[in-house]
Amino acid sequence: MHAMAVILDQPERLDLRRLALTPLGAGDVLVEVEWSGVSTGTEKLFWTGKMPAFPGMGYPLVPGYESVGRVVDAGEDARSRVGDWVFVPGANCFAGARGLFGGSAQRVILPAARAMPIDESLGARGILLALAATAHHAIAGGAAPELIIGHGILGRLLARLTIACGAPPPTVWEANPARRDAADYAVVDAADDDRRDYAVICDASGAPDILDLAVARLAKAGEVVLAGFYDRLSFAFPPAFMRSARFRISAEFAPDDLASVRALVSSGALSLDGLISHTRPATEAAQAYPAAFNDPDCLKMVLDWRMV
Repeated sequence: MHAMAVILDQPERLDLRRLALTPLGAGDVLVEVEWSGVSTGTEKLFWTGKMPAFPGMGYPLVPGYESVGRVVDAGEDARSRVGDWVFVPGANCFAGARGLFGGSAQRVILPAARAMPIDESLGARGILLALAATAHHAIAGGAAPELIIGHGILGRLLARLTIACGAPPPTVWEANPARRDAADYAVVDAADDDRRDYAVICDASGAPDILDLAVARLAKAGEVVLAGFYDRLSFAFPPAFMRSARFRISAEFAPDDLASVRALVSSGALSLDGLISHTRPATEAAQAYPAAFNDPDCLKMVLDWRMV
């Protein structure tokens, strides 16, 4: 069995190629992918070659952990899953390429337990469940944020989830005037915000120099939550010392986070509308990926696999 897949051969060198798939196991499902998202956090680091080394890292690789599609075949222990519409958080099923994270492909094979059934009516918006789960993981680990830094797609989901969980609407900082659109909470330039007593600040910008700015706005014993993905971070110690600042790293989302956001979306408490700004055919992946990383008007890029 084969599939067309996005291949990152080395930093800034990407192609769409046909790859052999590993055999379908007894507990596996085969998913025909319809849409996959491009992550401007982890995938951008792979694209630039700045991803810190960790187990499994290397090129060539198939990126992607935000895919949705239908189960079209399954092993003998998972036949009941055939026909399910599912969210795919990645796969490791390619011969000749690493599955980091392996979701940006025409079809994928993965353990049935990892293919989460979702409402088919979500369509392409279903790819946003990974980012929504990332935002949920950041909020569920402590008190809700009073300030969110960055109004990209992660920042928007953090703000929506904060409200969906019953907390007061947060303030959001955004440097790009074109991204200061919101109805349920205030989005401002940091220079226009004089407040310096935020109990919880959540960074969704991923900026390497964000800590000094955040610490300066903390209340005594306040917490900075790092919800992005970073290469290296540093900060001036004395201001953090005087505030008894706490820092929390929000790690990768867990299955419980996916289940929670799926429930919030199903109930209507969390909307995924208005977050996908760009969609391109998967055949244009070589142009779509750099556009997702470099175009300031691109909030979220989605690849359409239906015509491959």
